[in-house]
Amino acid sequence: MLDLHALRVDQEESALLKHPLVGGVILFTRNYQSPEQLRLLVADIRRVKPEILIAVDHEGGRVQRFREGFTRIPPMLCLEKCYADNQQQALNLARQIGWLIAEELIAFDIDLSFAPVLDIDQGVSEVIGDRSFAHDADAVIDLAGAFIEGFHSAGMSATGKHYPGHGGVSADSHVAIPVDQRDFEAIKAMDLKPFMVLSRQLDAIMPAHVIYEKIDPHPAGFSSFWIEELLRDRLKFKGVVFSDDLTMEGACIAGSYPERAEAALAAGCDMVLVCNNRDGALEVLDYLDKKGCHVSSRLKNLKHRGTPNRNLRADPEWREAVAAIGALTE
Repeated sequence: MLDLHALRVDQEESALLKHPLVGGVILFTRNYQSPEQLRLLVADIRRVKPEILIAVDHEGGRVQRFREGFTRIPPMLCLEKCYADNQQQALNLARQIGWLIAEELIAFDIDLSFAPVLDIDQGVSEVIGDRSFAHDADAVIDLAGAFIEGFHSAGMSATGKHYPGHGGVSADSHVAIPVDQRDFEAIKAMDLKPFMVLSRQLDAIMPAHVIYEKIDPHPAGFSSFWIEELLRDRLKFKGVVFSDDLTMEGACIAGSYPERAEAALAAGCDMVLVCNNRDGALEVLDYLDKKGCHVSSRLKNLKHRGTPNRNLRADPEWREAVAAIGALTE
């Protein structure tokens, strides 16, 4: 999965998307100007490769790539107080938020929002912070579970991140190599719980670029223990495993871009993300091509199952969800 430079697909990118090992595109804020422009961009991508996965980080709060013309989604942590006051109301809101995010993206023929964040806010990670649903594992499980139900009811697959939990380290893996010094039992008792409970609801999982040094010397996304042994064998997870972006600082410990891709795939990832570094993406494609790699068959299950181009504003469920979200942020 790679990124695009601007608001439309240029000639070079059109040729790149046709490469048989390009299975996905992730969109960023720089790729968005207006609803009309986004519709044209997605149409460009679909003309080149109709079956490609189109994804975006659209969680709400700080991480919402498309704003003008989309409902402004609050950070998920705003649900925690509501959950403490009225659990059922909070679960209904989480379900509505998940449904609304998915419906608004599917309306533009976008397959995935990389959500929900299952990290537990432990007050130490600024990069997670209010992206988390709660400070408590059980509350995260309940709220994220309802959010996933909302995604599924709209026809969108859910991707849990950042496995097995990024909330216990202060360093930001975008710019550093975070190291979590807790032992396995401490992580299992807290951070891992949402992934253990929700693994059967999730369609995909994205590991963290975090080293859990008492368990494995490699970051989780490059660790056969975390992916193959624990996630696949013990938790029986059958869905897709995405690497986090291989251009992040937390991934540099694995070496060059091809070495990072090789390490992630060898550990059990189905798809690697190489974003914001076109030369790095080309290096990875060339390397994987020479190795004779192919696109994982699991990825076909992640295409959205909704209805693009429908008029959401005419839908009473959309209006009700927008009103509920507005009341939450008042």
